[in-house]
Amino acid sequence: MSASTAPVDLYRHSLHLLLEKDIPAWIDLWDENGIFEFPFAPEGWPKRLEGKAAVAEYMRGYPDRIDLHDFPHVEIHQTTAPETIVVEMRGVGRLVGTGSPFDMSYIAVVTVKNGLITRYRDYWNPLAVQDRAAHFAGSN
Repeated sequence: MSASTAPVDLYRHSLHLLLEKDIPAWIDLWDENGIFEFPFAPEGWPKRLEGKAAVAEYMRGYPDRIDLHDFPHVEIHQTTAPETIVVEMRGVGRLVGTGSPFDMSYIAVVTVKNGLITRYRDYWNPLAVQDRAAHFAGSN
């Protein structure tokens, strides 16, 4: 990706990398000072990661926890700020530790500057995984 990559294109590419389980390439889409926020994170889960290194550490074992199969719904909305998009999406797959189905809807607010993610606010429903919270919290 280049500095002129549009936020929509960068985001679509990021989803492809997650499906390919190429976490190092996904991390490469982040600015060194990028901020990853989880406003609805349950107790014991991170609410804010500051910097590319913190995001990398958080995502390091992601494919060992969640085996993503598809994003069957992705709707990207432009905002009045050209560098920021709002994404409605659904990810499906399975939880590696239990084999249980994984089906999560998200809304993400993503800001891209100079072809890199500078801020990603991930609004997901913690109630959907509340019964699995202990499993994940021990993994993060």
